[in-house]
Amino acid sequence: MDTDIGALTVIFTEFYYWITIPLMFLIHVGFCMYEVGASRRKNMMHTLMKNTMLIPLVTITFFFFGWWIYWAFPNGPFITGGIPTDFSDPNLPWSETMGPNLSDRITGVFWAAFLLFSWTAASIVSGAVIERIRSGAFWIIAVLVGSCTWIIDAAWGWHYDGWMVKLLGYHDAYASGVIHAIAGGAALGVLVVLGPRIGKFRADGTPRNIVPHNPWLVTVGLFLIYTGFWGFYVACNVPIADPAYIDGQITGTTYTATTIYLTPTTLSAIVFNFLMSLSGGLLAGYMVSKGDAFWTYSGGLAGIITASAGNDLYHPIQAMFIGAVGTVVAYKLHHWVERTFKVDDAVGAVAVHGYAGFFGLVVAGFMLWGHPASPYEGAAVITPWGQFAGAVIMFWVLGFLPAWILAKIMNAFGMLRIPPELEIAGLDLADFHDRYLSDEDVNRAEEEEARRLGLIR
Repeated sequence: MDTDIGALTVIFTEFYYWITIPLMFLIHVGFCMYEVGASRRKNMMHTLMKNTMLIPLVTITFFFFGWWIYWAFPNGPFITGGIPTDFSDPNLPWSETMGPNLSDRITGVFWAAFLLFSWTAASIVSGAVIERIRSGAFWIIAVLVGSCTWIIDAAWGWHYDGWMVKLLGYHDAYASGVIHAIAGGAALGVLVVLGPRIGKFRADGTPRNIVPHNPWLVTVGLFLIYTGFWGFYVACNVPIADPAYIDGQITGTTYTATTIYLTPTTLSAIVFNFLMSLSGGLLAGYMVSKGDAFWTYSGGLAGIITASAGNDLYHPIQAMFIGAVGTVVAYKLHHWVERTFKVDDAVGAVAVHGYAGFFGLVVAGFMLWGHPASPYEGAAVITPWGQFAGAVIMFWVLGFLPAWILAKIMNAFGMLRIPPELEIAGLDLADFHDRYLSDEDVNRAEEEEARRLGLIR
């Protein structure tokens, strides 16, 4: 911090990322409330603890190797180059920058912002598989998604120097694919192996609607996710980027904000397009579901996710229509896949995140055709085929395939799904057996004492 301006820039950047962290924490609070409300009463605590314990597991593994992957793998490696040790080595867990260091005020808050993205990716899978997966199996999957596969696709398609950006012209400013499509694909990969909940499908194959036991929790949870998305969007930007220090390859004036690709944008653009895509999704969700509350609120989220790939460049009216169309596509695909392939996605996570994210990437290829994907010289421009290839990589190659393989391995060893008798009785009775029996004993003792005192007959 050689000058007053330099000092203010560092302080602002440090605070900028720091404030995104508690905002994004609300996304995880929302997921917990949403999933508990969507599950049945007999599975509430299991659902809550399954999603809560991914926090320490993903945090620790992301510290030890997940963060290093982002800086080590932008070239593939060995697609456009090797491992750039000058960037990756300072982000190893024993590096001086990965701890208290007065000469580096940014790494910790930047790492934490990416960590909250990791929690989000893992939590998307969590909702889809409620009421039948073993906790340990989910936690292994959470580490795979949160600390391995999503951060690989971030290095490939989100890093300003990623090989997908340079060769395919891949553009995904606010993570339609980098987080949402990959997590939706991973959820689908697990669900195909895991199978539906007992009683989900009738003898003739038609699905039953297993309704949320507490729609109020679902509603509040989704509104908290909307709120946390403000931090999510802001954390996808880089504040006060001076082109002079970016390898000398970018010319221009100092930008008040750039995308993750270091292309100029403004927070004003985020405000317009976030709210318009949310509104388009809510309206479409309400109309296509004929007023169903669950799909109305989920439609708002699908609208945001569909438009996120290009929300740095879309006009607000574009964002609204793209969000609306993406919501209809996600809703229709969810029910078609459910009926056709008997996939039981308990909260529509594959649709809202996976299908909407995939569709959003492809739409961005047409809407932003010819626009530079990166300000760096020699980078490809955005094209429909580049975005489609990127969507396939995100959803199928890095999302579905690794999760499906891991689920198949765990299933072969009997580690994936709980036994049917426990599923019928309820996971809370199985996991918290002593506590439930203690509660019953206390209730009986209180009733007996009340009868002895003549308070009840």
